[in-house]
Amino acid sequence: MTSSSLRDGAPQAAREAAYLMPGSPAFRRANVALFCAGFSTFSLLYCVQPLLPVFSAYFHVSPAFSSMSLSCTTFLLALSILAVGLRAERFSRKRLMLYSLLASSLLTVAAACLPNWSAMLVTRSLLGIALGGVPAVAMAYLAEEMHPDGLGLAMGLYIGGTAFGGMAGRFITAVIVDLSSWHVAMGSIGVLGLLSALLFALLLPPSSRFVPRTAIGLDAVRDAFLAHLRDRRLLGLFAIGFLLMGSFVTTYNYVGYRLLAHPYDLSQSWVGAIFVVYLVGIVASAWFGRMADRHGRVTMLTIAFALMLGGALLTLARPLPCVIAGITVLTFGFFAGHSVASGSVGRFARQAKALAASLYLLAYYLGSSLMGSTGGSLWSHIGWPGVVAFVAVALSAGLFICLRLRALPPSA
Repeated sequence: MTSSSLRDGAPQAAREAAYLMPGSPAFRRANVALFCAGFSTFSLLYCVQPLLPVFSAYFHVSPAFSSMSLSCTTFLLALSILAVGLRAERFSRKRLMLYSLLASSLLTVAAACLPNWSAMLVTRSLLGIALGGVPAVAMAYLAEEMHPDGLGLAMGLYIGGTAFGGMAGRFITAVIVDLSSWHVAMGSIGVLGLLSALLFALLLPPSSRFVPRTAIGLDAVRDAFLAHLRDRRLLGLFAIGFLLMGSFVTTYNYVGYRLLAHPYDLSQSWVGAIFVVYLVGIVASAWFGRMADRHGRVTMLTIAFALMLGGALLTLARPLPCVIAGITVLTFGFFAGHSVASGSVGRFARQAKALAASLYLLAYYLGSSLMGSTGGSLWSHIGWPGVVAFVAVALSAGLFICLRLRALPPSA
């Protein structure tokens, strides 16, 4: 069936036939392909996080400057997602995601071969721009192509791929750098990204329900943008996304420095193994999503922030089991909060829901960039208590925002 027939209003039966039906081979191929896309995107993005102490020693840069290898990427990723989201309606979903995966993987391989820190930062910045094509388009593809009966499963598998990719990218690089070097570690992640892109290209069915549209005009974008900024509920959610991601990334950026040093003296592999606690995030996302429908979204966001704050404070204890337990609780709270907050944006936005989602992701990744780098200065001057104090202040601000959201009248 052609896209023009969809445009002209094909019968309901024809539109149903165009869906990827649960249980069909095409449905299974699409799920595997998008799992690979999520895995590749987030492994390429976060593979440098366990390497920050290695970069500090190799390039002779401070922890704050070392964290720029991640902060530059997430900052430009935030802008890229917003830009691509505004223009993506004009281009093939599959082709845009494939080009994004290929470019990102090749840039990671290139970064593994670079001789100096400036070139590393430039390449990682370009990576942030290239990565934007997948998160900006993947969920739109799922919403268009998957039959409603299978959309929840497909969306969950994609999110699972992103969580698994974030964990695997960190863990694999941490293990390989112990056995070889950071060059080999990053290069290996880049090669895995290329293999994932190949599987994606072979498995993902082309869009059958996508109809190219003229990009939204600048006046309409401006009006929708201003409307979102006047909505106190959406502003609160944008701030919550900023604080959630900023606190999470700041903690993970510098806990490696702490655990590599005395009195723990752990190896890179053992520090990387801590990222396995990411698996609790998959449980947290699904569970808190269901609880939000039952007990209210603001209530569950408040609990998520309280869990993160308790986890952060627990890492101040010296025994290693307490530190790991604190990281686990903080990770659980982060994924729980992000699941509820991101799902609430579409419910609270009265118009231009895609733009509202893009603005949430913009704030989300800006939190990673700005707070993640600021935490490095506190680590250098105060140590781990300074990092935890910074995170605790941010999470307390999140709790305050939740109280303000609870006080808003339902019609606000």
